[in-house]
Amino acid sequence: MIYTLDEARDILHLDGEDNDEQILALLDAIPPYLTATTGYESVTGDYSPVARAAARFILWQWYYGENTDTDKVQRVIDSLLKALSAERKQPHDTA
Repeated sequence: MIYTLDEARDILHLDGEDNDEQILALLDAIPPYLTATTGYESVTGDYSPVARAAARFILWQWYYGENTDTDKVQRVIDSLLKALSAERKQPHDTA
């Protein structure tokens, strides 16, 4: 999971456990979404800072949906997904 439940609650500024099932479902959906949209995949469970930033905005957008400034948040998400795609294509050190 890219974020723990506690981290997700903090991102969403939520207290309590009322929506934990919904939050967990969203958290479970984020890694496959990143893979489907960018090809990015974390085999070890360690996510790059770009992936974590994208996940933060995606979680916010999905959870709050119509209550957010959708266009602005979507532009940020799109930019982060482009950066994540570019990051995935960079050669990695094997040393």
